[in-house]
Amino acid sequence: MGASVEELDTATLRVAFGVVALTLLFLFYFVTFRRTRSVYSAWWCGALALFLVGSAAYLLDGSVHQVWANPLGNALLVLGAVSVWAGARTLRTAGPPTWQILAGPAVTILVSAFDNPSINDWSGGGVFLGMMTLFIGMASWELFVLKRYYSKIRQPLAIASGLLAVYYLGRWLTFLAEGPDGPTFTAYFDSSITTLITLVLLVVVSFSMAALSNEQVTHDLHLRATRDALTGLLNRSGFHDLAVNELKRMRDTQMPGALVLADLDHFKSVNDTYGHAAGDVVLQAFAAACEGTVRSTDLVGRHGGEEFIVLLSGADAHRAEAIVAQMSRRLAATSLPEGLTAPTVSYGIAPIDDDGADLSAIIASADAALYEAKSLGRNRAVQGLSARKV
Repeated sequence: MGASVEELDTATLRVAFGVVALTLLFLFYFVTFRRTRSVYSAWWCGALALFLVGSAAYLLDGSVHQVWANPLGNALLVLGAVSVWAGARTLRTAGPPTWQILAGPAVTILVSAFDNPSINDWSGGGVFLGMMTLFIGMASWELFVLKRYYSKIRQPLAIASGLLAVYYLGRWLTFLAEGPDGPTFTAYFDSSITTLITLVLLVVVSFSMAALSNEQVTHDLHLRATRDALTGLLNRSGFHDLAVNELKRMRDTQMPGALVLADLDHFKSVNDTYGHAAGDVVLQAFAAACEGTVRSTDLVGRHGGEEFIVLLSGADAHRAEAIVAQMSRRLAATSLPEGLTAPTVSYGIAPIDDDGADLSAIIASADAALYEAKSLGRNRAVQGLSARKV
């Protein structure tokens, strides 16, 4: 017997979805990924491929192959949603660990396989819809929490993915309440409607994804230009650019502050005794101690070699002394490779007043205080005089 009109419409839409997904995958791979090589575009290419193959698996429903094709289709579509989330996450931080990527699809395929997939078109439907809701929602959240300056299209993409997550939430709850044959589910959430909505979003979102991929590459290049490769802190030029703007803001708001120069005592002996690899470990440990002590709004940079620089907004010189003491305690408590002892640290602190002194003069004041700290026997903090405008 021939397929019903509803089945034919769903099958036709799935074929159209597959054709569009294949076209977008081809264009995105050759036009965007091969040019940018961004991590985000790689995840989006993977998502398109998974959506394509997963949707194609459903075309085998009603045949003898449904028993394996239906669970596989569910798992691949969930993995596609995971890829969308993982890609969005790479815009902000590192990608998720492997177990987080595979856990959702693994649960989906197991539940689907034990839910009579040979005769049940909706085998594992509750888990499948729940997983799609979860991962699309997580992708939307990653875009919402992305820094505003990162991209102009961040918010529209977050809203679009958020609306799709809400739609899948309604689909999931309706499925649990009345099943796939219920009147509400059939009228608003069946496969043909969902395929059409997803098809339109796929086309619209793919063009935005290309822009995000380009912006990720630009962002990565900016980080490489302003960050120290070993410690991850701001490098000298990156610190200088941000500190100039922060000094202006502090003076406009009449906020006190302090600039700190820190130097690891007898660092050369660490390299000479244990090797440069051990020296790198110590530098990374002190960088972590600095970041773990200061606020996220403070600036921390590697000034050069074993010397570090910190700009503390809102902290006077006495507060700065307490902060650097905490840095030293954190460094001393750090677990280092056997035989390696954390060095002590000397600090020069320059108070920042509203006298109009520029950054170079403030750094010179902190450097003079640091020189005095070392001449007094190291392992101490010395306050310098307020810098004066030259």
